[in-house]
Amino acid sequence: MIDNLEYNSEREDLIIPEYGRHIHKMVNMAIDCDNKNERNKMAKAIIGVMGNLNPHLRDVPDFQHKLWDQLFIMSQFKLDVDSPYPKPEKEFFEQKPEKLKYPQNHPKYRFYGNNIKKMIDVAVSWEEGEMKSQLIYIIANHMKKCFLNWNKDTVEDSVIFQHFNELSNGKINTDLIDKPLSESKDLISFLNKKHSKSGKKGKKPYRNFKRK
Repeated sequence: MIDNLEYNSEREDLIIPEYGRHIHKMVNMAIDCDNKNERNKMAKAIIGVMGNLNPHLRDVPDFQHKLWDQLFIMSQFKLDVDSPYPKPEKEFFEQKPEKLKYPQNHPKYRFYGNNIKKMIDVAVSWEEGEMKSQLIYIIANHMKKCFLNWNKDTVEDSVIFQHFNELSNGKINTDLIDKPLSESKDLISFLNKKHSKSGKKGKKPYRNFKRK
């Protein structure tokens, strides 16, 4: 009895694990069948079992088409049966997806982040006026906060304005900012409070129990 035991490490890998090993064995039996009529019957029976495993998808459009595609995939496209749908092409499923393009892989000032650059691009697209001036001031103030969060020291407004001009490719005139940015000490105090609050999360309050 022990000699007949099968271990997963010695078995073939499942192509679609969600259907389990018994479905894959049924597919292999259909491949080995020499009679095409019998193969067609076996294929329809397998499709029925596959459908019963996903009853919540029966009303989904093209559900049957998906099952037949999965049947051919599990057979590694070796199953020769009459399908009510066009047979999937092996080359199509073996294609590798294209690499995703990540925005700004190497930004010049990483401590500002990509969102600041996006905000600056929006500001560039706005028409001149009071709204644009207010937006520029808000972005510059946020840049100063990001800088201090990284540097933890102090920074002159002129440095922030210089970075602003560079990130906007010279399209933003920081002379439109007619008031100083927030004080470095105020921003640092705000950041310290923010970090101290986040550090306390998850800690249980201390209780001083008196011994009886």
